[in-house]
Amino acid sequence: MIQFFHVSKRFDRTVALKDVTLHIQKGERVLLTGPSGAGKTTLLKLIFGADTPDEGQILVQNRNISRLRGSDIPHLRRSMGFVLQDFKLLPKKSVFENVVLPLIIQGGTGPEVKKKVTEALKAVGMDHKRATQTGVLSAGEQQRVCIARAVVNSPIILLADEPTGNLDTDLTVEIVDLFKTINARGTTVLMATHNRQVVEQMNGRVLHLHSGRILSDQGTTA
Repeated sequence: MIQFFHVSKRFDRTVALKDVTLHIQKGERVLLTGPSGAGKTTLLKLIFGADTPDEGQILVQNRNISRLRGSDIPHLRRSMGFVLQDFKLLPKKSVFENVVLPLIIQGGTGPEVKKKVTEALKAVGMDHKRATQTGVLSAGEQQRVCIARAVVNSPIILLADEPTGNLDTDLTVEIVDLFKTINARGTTVLMATHNRQVVEQMNGRVLHLHSGRILSDQGTTA
């Protein structure tokens, strides 16, 4: 599903990733842990095609990202969802309008689009607020909308960068449960987090990064 072969990435003189080799299989639940600056976000961005490696090769669904043309990247991303810590919602647009956006970008129209949005909103418990502007929602509700937007196109891979960073303990538990449910339906989930509670609750494979290197790779404990 996702393979890194001796991947390195630098930003000016800063080493973000150094000689990373890993293999993530379809349907896995993977936690990326480590201190700030360890390389977690960079690793996710490389998978998403937002950055390219300076050295090494990355294969996502048997496609070499380094060899993809720029016009091919959007097509690759159609099979992925990305959840960010800071939401990136359109505050004056409704919940429905925010979630439908990826489908519109992909050229979707008609009843099938509405059906997919409804299913995504029901999955995260937000269908009853589909007409509400996202700017008036609570942090937990906004994150649920972000997750709905990320999964509305039924992604094969779901990437999340500190998705509970702005949430309290109770909301964190709820959001993590959503990710586990999504994973149980067959979606490969990679989540970057420094929160020990999240790591324990997700109970998946843990990759611990430090200074751009993978220091340990621990499988699920369950």
